[in-house]
Amino acid sequence: MDAIFAQATASGRAGVSIIRLSGHQAFDIASKLCNIPTCGRLALRSIKDPNGDLIDRALVLCFDHGASFTGERVVEFHVHGGLATVSKLLAELSKSDGCRLALPGEFTRRALENGNLDLNQVEALSDLIEAETELQRKQAMQVLDGHFSEAGRIWKEKLLRAVALLEASIDFSDDEIPADLHIEVRSIVEATASSIMAVLERSVMASKIRQGFTVAIIGAPNVGKSTLLNSIAGRDVAITSDIAGTTRDVIEVRIDLNGLPVTFMDTAGLRETDDYIEKLGISMSYKRSEAADVRVFLVDSEEDELLISKEPGDIVVQSKADTRDVSGLAVSGKTGKGVSNLLKLVSKKLSPETMLDVAAIRERQVDGLKAANDCLSKTKVFLTQDPLPYELASQELYFACTQLDFVFGKIDIESILDEIFSSFCLGK
Repeated sequence: MDAIFAQATASGRAGVSIIRLSGHQAFDIASKLCNIPTCGRLALRSIKDPNGDLIDRALVLCFDHGASFTGERVVEFHVHGGLATVSKLLAELSKSDGCRLALPGEFTRRALENGNLDLNQVEALSDLIEAETELQRKQAMQVLDGHFSEAGRIWKEKLLRAVALLEASIDFSDDEIPADLHIEVRSIVEATASSIMAVLERSVMASKIRQGFTVAIIGAPNVGKSTLLNSIAGRDVAITSDIAGTTRDVIEVRIDLNGLPVTFMDTAGLRETDDYIEKLGISMSYKRSEAADVRVFLVDSEEDELLISKEPGDIVVQSKADTRDVSGLAVSGKTGKGVSNLLKLVSKKLSPETMLDVAAIRERQVDGLKAANDCLSKTKVFLTQDPLPYELASQELYFACTQLDFVFGKIDIESILDEIFSSFCLGK
C-alpha cells in the first residue's frame, strides 16, 4: 500500500503548517529528507532536498504503528507556513517511490480500516470538523468518544445471549428446558427494545442540533421584520424602507444561539396584493413558516389580527417598542430594546429539556435502529405464543443483530464510506 501525504492544516499563509505522511514506509521516506527523531519526541530538524539544499528548519514528530491517528507509521513536519515552503516539501514527497498525495478523507479511512475508529466515529469526526456551536461540538464528541458505539455493543451482546438461549431450546424437549428461560429471553428483548427506543426518541433533537433550527419572522408589511432581523444579525442583511412590500424573498441569517445553530428568516409581509412578484414572495413566506421550528409573529399591537393560525410554540411580539409604551413582549429593531428577551424565549423553546444522552444523529443510524426495533417487536409477539416458535423468534433476533451491524459499520458500508470521506479535506 502506498504511503500518503497531505497538508493537515488549512492552506494559505500561516505561522506553522503541518504536513502529514502516513504508511509503513513513512520513516524511510522521511529519513531521506532529515534525521527523524525517536517516536513520540518532537525535535527540531533541518529538512533538505536530495541535492542538500535546505528546505526549512522545522519540528518533526514520528508515530509508530498503532500509536498514530491512522494506525500506521506517521511523520509530521511542522514547517513555517509560507506557500513556497509548503509547496517545496509537498513536491519532494511526491518524488518518493510509493508515495502519493492523499485523497480527501484518506487518513481517516485508514484509521477506520486499521480499527482506530468505527463508522459512527468517522461520521462524528466529520460533524466535529463542521461544528459551529458548542452543542454541536459536544454532541459530536460524545459519539467520537465511543458512547454510541458502546451502546450498540451492549445491545448486540444481550441479543446474542437471547439467541443462544433460544437456539439451545431447539435441541431439547420442553421437559429439559429451564422454566425461567422464556422469562430471561423476554426480559432481554424488552430491555433492549426500550433502550433503542429511548435513543430514537432523542434522535429528533440530536438531528436538529446537527443540522440547525429555523425561526421564521412573520408579519404584515412595514411592521419591522427586516429591522428586527438586522438587529439579531448585528449587521445590515435586509433592506429596510417605509415602502410596503420591500422584502419579497426570504432572507436568512444563521447565528449561534446559546450553543444552538439557528437560522432566522425574514419573510415577505403578509397582505393581499396584485403584484405578481410580491405574491410569489408571500407564497414562499407561508411555505417556509410552516416548516419552521419556531414562528415569531411581529405585530403593531396585541389586537392585530394574525394572518396565519397561531399554534403552540409560536411567539407573538409587538414591534417598535422604542416609539411607544407597550405591555407584554415587545422589541425595537432600531434600538435593540427587548431583542435579548426575545432571543432568550426562542432559545428556551428550542433547547432540549435535559442534556443530550446517547442519540442516533444520522438518518442511516435512525433507519437501522428502527428496523432493529421492528424485529424485536416481532420477537416479542412470538414469545407470547404457546408453543413458542423458537426458530422464528431466533431468526428475528438474528435479523435485529444484522441491522445493528449495519448501524455500527460491520457490513456493507463501502458506499457509505465513499460518501462520508468525499466531504473530508485532503489532510484528514
